[in-house]
Amino acid sequence: MPYRIDIAGPPEDALDILIGLGALDVESSPRGLAAILPDSVPPDSVAHALRGAPLTVAPAHGRDSESVWLLSPRTLQSGGILVVPPGVDAPPGALRLADSGAFGTGHHPTTALCLDALAEIIAGEHPPSILDVGTGSGILALAALLLGVEKATGIDIDSAAVQSAAANARLNQLHHRLRLLTGGPEAAEGTWPLVVANILAAPLIDMAPMLVRRLGHRGRLILSGIPTSLEAEVRQAYRHLGVYCNEVRTRDGWIALLGQSSW
Repeated sequence: MPYRIDIAGPPEDALDILIGLGALDVESSPRGLAAILPDSVPPDSVAHALRGAPLTVAPAHGRDSESVWLLSPRTLQSGGILVVPPGVDAPPGALRLADSGAFGTGHHPTTALCLDALAEIIAGEHPPSILDVGTGSGILALAALLLGVEKATGIDIDSAAVQSAAANARLNQLHHRLRLLTGGPEAAEGTWPLVVANILAAPLIDMAPMLVRRLGHRGRLILSGIPTSLEAEVRQAYRHLGVYCNEVRTRDGWIALLGQSSW
C-alpha cells in the first residue's frame, strides 16, 4: 500500500529525488514537501536519498477505489469538461466535485475515456437523456448535463455513492435534472438513447442482458472499466444480444467500448 511522507526542510533537489524514487504524487506542504511513495520503496531508503532531511510517514489516501493516489483533489480537464474541487475559482460550466470516497474523481483512465466519448456522442447526436450505471460520484451524469443532455438518471448499488452523487448535483445546481436510484439496471424502468456504464468487466458481462434492455431505438452504449485483456469477452457478451461495440478507445491499459443497438 502506498504511503505518505512529509519532509521538513527538504534539500533543493528533493523533487528530482522523489521523482527518481517513483513518487506517485508530490506537492508543497506547510512543512516543506509532501509525497506519496509506492510501498516498494522503504521509508529508510527515502530518508537516505534525502540525506537525512526530517520526514514523517503516514498512510496515504487512495481515491477511485485506491487506484489513484493523490495528496489532494485538483483541477483537471477531460472531454471538454473542467472538473474542479469546491472552493476553487472556475469559469461557468465547470463541474465541481466534493472530495469523497465515491469512485469518479476524473483522474482514473476509465473516467477520462468515458468523458471523451460522452462529449463526442452528445455533440454529434444530441441525446435528450442518459442513464449512468454505477454512477459513483455522479461525474459522468453531471458532465452529460453540462454538455447539453436535458435529463439524466444515475444508479448505483452503493447507497453512499448515491448520496455523494446527490451532493455533487446540488453543488452544481443540477439536482432538478438528475434522478438517482439505488440498485442495478433493474432499478430503472424504461429505455434511454444513451447508456454509460463505467464499472468492471465481470459485472458488465453479468448485467449485459439488463443493460441492453435499457437501450432505446438505435441507442448508444459506452462501456468502460475494462482491462485490455478482457476486451474480447465483454464485446462478445453484447454482440450476442445485438449490440455491436465496433469502436474502442484505450488509455493506460484500460479500454472503453462504444456500441449501438441494432434495433
